[in-house]
Amino acid sequence: MLPVKTLGDEAMPMAAPPPRPRRQRGLVPEIVDTLTADVREGRLQTGDKLATESELMARFAVSRTVVREAISRLQASGQVETRHGIGTFVMAPPEQSNFRVAPEDFATVADVISLLELRISLESEAASLAAQRRDDSHLQNMAAALAAFEASIDDVSDAVPSDFQFHMEVARATGNRHFADLMTYLGTMIIPRTRLNTASSAPEGRLAYLRRVHGEHQSIYNAIRLREPEAARQAMRLHLSNSRERLRRAQPDSPA
Repeated sequence: MLPVKTLGDEAMPMAAPPPRPRRQRGLVPEIVDTLTADVREGRLQTGDKLATESELMARFAVSRTVVREAISRLQASGQVETRHGIGTFVMAPPEQSNFRVAPEDFATVADVISLLELRISLESEAASLAAQRRDDSHLQNMAAALAAFEASIDDVSDAVPSDFQFHMEVARATGNRHFADLMTYLGTMIIPRTRLNTASSAPEGRLAYLRRVHGEHQSIYNAIRLREPEAARQAMRLHLSNSRERLRRAQPDSPA
């Protein structure tokens, strides 16, 4: 029953407070957490097909953009796999490894820079191999990740899932599963924006920052598409080195 206020001898119901708007960036983790729990608690098994986008939109009362970003995050963490034209399926959990990088290993800017140095060595070579070994399906998946990144810029998203997905597709195109396995293990933590607000704090502003990152991704993609291994290696090295230098400028005392 609503509370009542009185005006003279007349009783009038007080209006209920308007519902608090749900923020899009809070909705994505909500969907990710729910679907992850469905897998963990056995409601979804390895190989099961997820509900369609429309069904998930109805279940969570969210937009298609929110559903797609949530699925992208699940893909990036290796929990699901989307097969074009068929659907999205639950993947088997990755095998355990003695190698460990935990969230607490990304506590400072210097920690993030250290990981970027590892990525420069690893992913530059991966890009070179991808340019030699990629097939049309790899290019298709990279292009889809690029398109999702571009859409995220206009949707006021941090574009982390599509950013990670692009790097994951490059790793897969090497034809060497160890590259992709390591990327899957590290997950979206490798993207600095996951830990630091680099886009919003960039001097040129969020929009220009993300557009520059998108342009760097496109340069990598074009070199891989044209089967130019050295150009792909250099484009990836430049992209990751740029990220490192932006962080170094943000923390002058970081390692040289």
